[in-house]
Amino acid sequence: MPALQRLAGIFTPNIVPLDARGEINEPELRRYTDWLIDHGVHGLYPNGSTGEFTRFTPAERRRTIAIMADQARGRVPILAGAAEANVRETIAACEYYHSLGVRAVAIVSPFYYKLSPPAVYAYFKEIADNSPIDITLYNIPMFASPIDLPTIRRLSEECERVVAIKDSSGDLPNMIRMIAAVRPNRPEFSFLTGWDAALMPMLLIGCDGGTNATSGIVPEITRKLYDLTMAYRIDEARDLQYRLLALFDAMMYTADFPEGFRAALELRGFQPGIGRQPLAESQRLDLAVVRDRLQCLLADEGFTDEPLGGCPPSARPAGAPGGAARDLGRIVDTVVAELQRRGLT
Repeated sequence: MPALQRLAGIFTPNIVPLDARGEINEPELRRYTDWLIDHGVHGLYPNGSTGEFTRFTPAERRRTIAIMADQARGRVPILAGAAEANVRETIAACEYYHSLGVRAVAIVSPFYYKLSPPAVYAYFKEIADNSPIDITLYNIPMFASPIDLPTIRRLSEECERVVAIKDSSGDLPNMIRMIAAVRPNRPEFSFLTGWDAALMPMLLIGCDGGTNATSGIVPEITRKLYDLTMAYRIDEARDLQYRLLALFDAMMYTADFPEGFRAALELRGFQPGIGRQPLAESQRLDLAVVRDRLQCLLADEGFTDEPLGGCPPSARPAGAPGGAARDLGRIVDTVVAELQRRGLT
């Protein structure tokens, strides 16, 4: 098997834009794909949690990958979510994504049924033995059976196709343990964090990159945080991590996931549509508040204008070390003009 470049950098888990009928909005998805690449993401990560993969049919998941792979045209690698309801369908998804030229797949451990570590091992071993494409283990214990350290180490030692792990637990000590257990025997193995709130510290302890939902909204900030951290410009990176945290918290915790990210994407000039999960009337009102909060945070970073009523001081992150080093500049005038043209500012 020819050596492939290791997975590294920021891979963006994207919202899938929907049209007025609730179907995949292909033109908008293509435009969004170009925008992400043009704004510096290292790779794309469709069919992840941010992309609401469980709310789409298998055919829709395949179509999403096909559209994005066609639009990307090899400019950046794609890490495609390939988790299906059973091993047979997951392997079939691996085969299809391999035919599209996707770099690797990410497979979450079995969900709904909470499985023991031996069963989790058997699940991934069966897929790895029959997959034509490299595999990233996806550990997200809040939603699926956890992948414990002995299982990760065993799969890394026994399965050549298992080349990476994406961990969304945000557990820094556990990431250190994983790296210490796997890297001596598999130096090319990649470690990706899915927890935006700890991107900088995860990179500093040895992670190769991240699959970060904020990169789908502010790819400029997430890419700059990665570059600053990898260059060991610690004060600047730390300041940026604090500000990214404020935006992440606003999108993550003030609305049911991923509705806060959908609202923020609209502020960046896209038409994400209404998600597949119906919302209660009270939630719709909450989202109006979220949009104002997010607009203030985005305005503080120079990505849009403040709401007509202005922003309270509390909307701006405070207390971050190195607060004076905030020289990110503003997004080019054409982006702001586009936001104004769409009536989003």
